[in-house]
Amino acid sequence: MNNHTWLVEQFEAHRNHLQAVAYRMLGSLSEADDAVQESWIRLNRSDTSEVENIGGWMTTIVSRVCLDMLRSRKSRREELSMVSVPEPVTGRQDGSDPEHEALLADSVGLAMLVVLGKLNPAERIAFVLHDIFALSFSEIAPIIGRNEASARQLASRARRRVQGVESTSETVELKRKRELVDAFLAASRTGDFEKLLTVLDPNVVLRNDTAFAPTANSPVVHGSHAVAKQFSGRAQGARPVLVNGSVGVVVAPRGRLLFVLELKIADDKITGIDMVADPARLSQLDIAVLND
Repeated sequence: MNNHTWLVEQFEAHRNHLQAVAYRMLGSLSEADDAVQESWIRLNRSDTSEVENIGGWMTTIVSRVCLDMLRSRKSRREELSMVSVPEPVTGRQDGSDPEHEALLADSVGLAMLVVLGKLNPAERIAFVLHDIFALSFSEIAPIIGRNEASARQLASRARRRVQGVESTSETVELKRKRELVDAFLAASRTGDFEKLLTVLDPNVVLRNDTAFAPTANSPVVHGSHAVAKQFSGRAQGARPVLVNGSVGVVVAPRGRLLFVLELKIADDKITGIDMVADPARLSQLDIAVLND
């Protein structure tokens, strides 16, 4: 077997892994495919005769490609944000396993990708490679052009932003609020009107964002019955997240972000719902992933 044939076989054997790495870094399946193809071009031009760990070497290459793409995106002011959310995986891509693709988005989670999009390129690379793919900081440092200590700090900072900072007392409170929000979303998805009424305060106020066209004519909705009608049978693309330190919701059906809901909760009832759909306001929100 000649070296080129061996290299092709190795690349195909690692393609799904490389796509998974790129997808988490870029949040876009099409861009992840581009990154994997560019990695193959670079790999094919490289001297691999002294490479002992070809899988690790390919991960390094695709990570550097992704870092270049993230930096280029930032320089064009096209950095992933709450306005440009990860693309859903919906079909087969050339050269990859369709079942793998179908599971890829679910394994990452929309909320995680939305939050990762808030990180700067170096933070994102360091966090993804260490916390998700278990690379050591000695391996990560040369990829992002930093020393080992700096790479560790970047990952730590990213981890705090992704997961949010909770004290022990806050954790108990957040858990109770999370359960309430989960019940609200479940009732909304199934159209359980009576259940919606049990989680909404009788005097709840919904403040819609007029930037979201479907609700532009009803900026404020008062009372549990009226608010429940707004949400009954919906929330199919909604996921709970931390919004500015409290439990909220991102709404992104089919992977396209529509808006964020900031929730006010008192006495185990939702007393207020503020929709944020305006891109400028969305970009200012502090979003973090809620641990299951």
